[in-house]
Amino acid sequence: MVTPRLLLRPWTEAELRAVCSGDRLPGWAPDFPAEGDQVIAGFLAGQPAARGEWGHRLVTERDGGLVVGSIGLFWPPSAGFLEIGYGIVASRRGRGYATEATAALAAHGLRAPGVHTVTAEVETANPASVRVLEKAGMLLVSSADGVARYALGTG
Repeated sequence: MVTPRLLLRPWTEAELRAVCSGDRLPGWAPDFPAEGDQVIAGFLAGQPAARGEWGHRLVTERDGGLVVGSIGLFWPPSAGFLEIGYGIVASRRGRGYATEATAALAAHGLRAPGVHTVTAEVETANPASVRVLEKAGMLLVSSADGVARYALGTG
């Protein structure tokens, strides 16, 4: 999946192994993988279906090919709802990458069979992540106990 500045591409087996074992590969931002990327890589290593067309991807800068984060849809959907999660390494934040990737993958998720809504949860104490979701077109649907839930779609 290509956006104006990013390539959202599937993880390779070599990348999953490297992240899970703590190795570094060429073409990664100096602070990739972040903690969240490590958690996702561990999850994906045991869930090949989560890496399919509707699953998790690496966020790569088109200009230079540097891996700067990860984003994914948590497949399969539940009652038409599909959750999205994302993370951009600290050295590349503030460039709009998370918003660009989230908007693109959420739109893609809404084309998945049986999906009518893409959701995301964010801690309200993380205003930057709240702004990402709002700029990506998602709407606040609930907030409780320090967690806000956003949605995009028809459901």
